[in-house]
Amino acid sequence: MSQLGYHERAPDPWQYHQRAMYMSDLNTGATTRSYGFFLVPNFTLLAYSSAIEPLRMANKLSNAELYKWHAISVDAKPVISSSGVCISADLSIHDDGLFTAVFACGGVDIHRSYDPQILPWLRKMANRKVILGALCTGSYLLAEARLLRGYRCTIHWENFAGIRERHPELIISQELFEIDRDRYTCAGGIAPMDMMLHLIRRQHGSELATAVSEQFICDRIRDNHDRQRIPLRHRIGTGQPKLMEAVSLMEANIEEPMALDELSRHIGLSRRQLERLFKKYLNCVPTRYYLQLRLERARQLLLQTSMPIVDTALACGFISAPHFSKCYRLIFGVPPREERRRAAIGQPLH
Repeated sequence: MSQLGYHERAPDPWQYHQRAMYMSDLNTGATTRSYGFFLVPNFTLLAYSSAIEPLRMANKLSNAELYKWHAISVDAKPVISSSGVCISADLSIHDDGLFTAVFACGGVDIHRSYDPQILPWLRKMANRKVILGALCTGSYLLAEARLLRGYRCTIHWENFAGIRERHPELIISQELFEIDRDRYTCAGGIAPMDMMLHLIRRQHGSELATAVSEQFICDRIRDNHDRQRIPLRHRIGTGQPKLMEAVSLMEANIEEPMALDELSRHIGLSRRQLERLFKKYLNCVPTRYYLQLRLERARQLLLQTSMPIVDTALACGFISAPHFSKCYRLIFGVPPREERRRAAIGQPLH
């Protein structure tokens, strides 16, 4: 056997393992993926169960161990969720488990709930090339560990303001989940199920992902272009009643859009004043915001009903199908007919 050179190091088995697992995570294959879920005290039970249940069902329907998962805590002791349910941990952060990915599972008051020991452990996982993810408010921990810089990420909408103030360098989106290279982050609620279904589809095909979705009475697999529904009052605060009134009028008049001058007159502002409000608090002009509202409603109708495209266009205030298609492609990147076709056969929507 050849001897190691003076400047060479013996190969790290972690590097071989993680490279193999990372490559398998990008391609379909029979490799069992091992996911670790670090549970922060007061974690959201719904988000955690929405992540692990699709993995369990994928194993059951495929009759194979495609996935295995472990609950992790700082000291391997049970962790109490925000609902008071106690979950047993399989491992501590001091155990040397081999993972394809590790997810930080956050919840209520994440900035006060976590043990600082988790941050160097997350950095160690990153150094070992483990994929890092977050559920609900778990992105806060990845940010604190300086592991989200240069990545697109998301977090539950209630925490947008806080994380932006503390980490202004982050690229935070309003999507349900973000998969950017080796960072998988998602919002709370049932968004982790959408993210896991997306991963199952990418790793093992649309047929299995659709079957898992049907088991959970999911009407469709939402993708990472579906946005969190963020209450306007939370985005802009309660100090802008005129702006909230304008948006409410827009939402109530989708089929027959109001002209900007008419909208301004109803809320008692000049057109220029209204434009300044939208620009300052929503970072766009009123006409653009109104167009996005109508197109988001159209997308819901396309994916959740069998309404003809021309009727969908009319129901959302567009005077013709070609104009609707042009606007739809501008916002979502594909024409409406192609979007519906992909959804029907279980292909990724974008």
